Amino acid sequence: MNNAATARAAAAFCLQQVLQHERSLNQVMPEAQQKFSLSAGDKAFTQAIVFGVLRDLPALEWLVQQALDKPLRSKLRVIHYLILVGLQQLRSMRTASHAAIAETVNACALLRQKALKGLVNAVLRNYQRQQESLEAQLASLPDKILGHPGWLLRRLKETYPEYWPAIVAANNTQAPMWLRVNIRHHSVAEYAHLLQQQGLESTTQPGLEQAICLQHPVDVHSLPGFSEGWVSVQDGAAQYAAQLLNAQPGERILDACAAPGGKTAHILERCDCQVSALDIDATRLTRVEENLQRLQLHANCQQGDAANPDTWWDGQQFDRILLDAPCSATGVIRRHPDIKWLRRDSDIDQLTELQAQILACQWQLLKPGGTLLYATCSVLPQENHQQVAAFLASHPDAYYDPLYADDESGWQLRPGQNNLDGFFYARLQKQE
Repeated sequence: MNNAATARAAAAFCLQQVLQHERSLNQVMPEAQQKFSLSAGDKAFTQAIVFGVLRDLPALEWLVQQALDKPLRSKLRVIHYLILVGLQQLRSMRTASHAAIAETVNACALLRQKALKGLVNAVLRNYQRQQESLEAQLASLPDKILGHPGWLLRRLKETYPEYWPAIVAANNTQAPMWLRVNIRHHSVAEYAHLLQQQGLESTTQPGLEQAICLQHPVDVHSLPGFSEGWVSVQDGAAQYAAQLLNAQPGERILDACAAPGGKTAHILERCDCQVSALDIDATRLTRVEENLQRLQLHANCQQGDAANPDTWWDGQQFDRILLDAPCSATGVIRRHPDIKWLRRDSDIDQLTELQAQILACQWQLLKPGGTLLYATCSVLPQENHQQVAAFLASHPDAYYDPLYADDESGWQLRPGQNNLDGFFYARLQKQE
C-alpha cells in the first residue's frame, strides 16, 4: 500500500467523521490508525494534516467554494474532505507541491472514489495557479481567516475585548509539550539534566513545581524513564490543580470526573493520601488505572455519576475534593481543534446547569472545614466566575479562599498565557 497516499486517505476519513458525523477526534484517530494500518510516522503526518484543516477550516471551505460549482453529494462527501487535505498541504505544510497533489489524488482509490481523481487534481492545480489572487481575497475576509465559529468569536469578543485576538491566535497554533516530573523519582532539575543529555532542550515555569516545557514535542517513549513512571505528559495549566488542592498526608481525597487520571496521579505523587478517582465512563476509567499502574501509584477507581452520589457514595465525607467539571473545553482548543466545530452555542447553558448540579452534589460530600477546588478548561465566564458566584450566593456555609490578591471568584488562565492552556480555578472552603 502507498504510505504517502494512505496518510492522506486517513486524514480525509478523520475529517469526515468529525465534521459530517460529529464524532470526537479522540475516538476517530485510533480508528483511522487501525483502518489504514498507519505506521507511527504516517499517524503523525495524518494528525498534522487533520489538526491543520480543523484550525483553518473556514478559509479552506471558502477556497473549495471558489473551485466547485456545487457541493459534492453526501455519498461523495469524503472527496470534499480529501480536497481540504490537499489544500492544507499546499497552503501551510512543507510538503513539496507536486507530492502533495499527486499523493492526494492517489488517495481517491483508497477511498473507493477512483472516478473523482480528475476532479481532485483539477481543484488542487487550479488553486496552485491562482494561489496569490485567492489568498489576497481571503485576507480581506476576517470571518474566514480567524478560523473560529461565529458564536464562539462573539462570546470571546464580549468577554475579552482586549485579549480575544491573542486567544484566537493561540487557539490556532500547535500546543507545546509540557511534562510533569514524578518527584518520587527525580527533582525537576535532575530530570531536566537527563533531557539535556538526550539533546532535548526544555524550560521551567516559576510557580509550577513539577513542570517542564519541551522546546520541541517528541514521542513519549523517547523520554527518559517514561515507561518506569519518571515523567508524565500534562499541560502546565492542568498541573496547578494538585498544587492548589494541596492534599495533606493521610487525608481522604475525591477526584471527581477523574479520567484520564493525570490530576489523580499528580495528587498521589505529591503526598501519601487516600484518593478516590471517580468517573462516569468505565472505558475512560480504565485509562486512569493504566496511568496509575505505569506510575506505580494506587487510587480507589470507582465508576459513578458525580451528579448522583446516592448510587456510589459510602457516606464518609472527604477532606478535599477536586471537581474538574465537564465543560465546553474552550480553553484547550489548540490541543483539540475539533472542539470548535463540535460545540454549539446552545451547549453552554446545558453545561452550566450540569456544573451547578454537580457542584451542589459534591459539596454535600465535603467535611466541614474541607476544601473543594472547582476547575474547568473553559474560558467562558458562565462556566467559571459566574458559576462560582452563583454557588456562593446559594450556599451560606461556603466561603471563597482567594488564590491571589483581589481575587473574588476564581483565577482565569487564558490560552497561550505563559505558554499554557486556558484553565479556571476557584478554591471553596466549607465552614467548620
